[in-house]
Amino acid sequence: MKKIVFVAFALLLGFNTYGQGRRDRMGNPIVQREPTDKDIENYKRKVEERKEEFIANFLTTLEADDFQKEIIKQYLNSYFDEKQKLYKIKYERSFDRQQAVKKLDDSHFKDLEDLISTGDMTKIKEMIQGDFDEQEVKKEKKKKRKRRKNKDKDEG
Repeated sequence: MKKIVFVAFALLLGFNTYGQGRRDRMGNPIVQREPTDKDIENYKRKVEERKEEFIANFLTTLEADDFQKEIIKQYLNSYFDEKQKLYKIKYERSFDRQQAVKKLDDSHFKDLEDLISTGDMTKIKEMIQGDFDEQEVKKEKKKKRKRRKNKDKDEG
């Protein structure tokens, strides 16, 4: 019986504090406001920068030469733009959207298959499926920088 009373009291207390809404550090309620045009532009700019960084990190994992990487970069940019357009379209069913994305995934990189190696094409397909671990690439870059820095210290 004591457990039931304790659980009920804890739930009541939890719902009471949750119901009071979100507050900042000073105890004032946080008021949501509509984003301004400046906020929207900043968000779009940050998303574009993040996309460029993601693509650059992905390109470092490929074995292609610089010319091929530039072509792949253009294809990836256009792929992400097309995918974004698909998500802005209102579909009656989510299945229709999934089919449109699947069709884009299957058809967008067809022309690249002749230009690049099968290993790189496999990496691209894995990346568009969401299997690319960008954190691992960042860790490798950091390790290489440290090795280079240590090597320069040893030589100098």
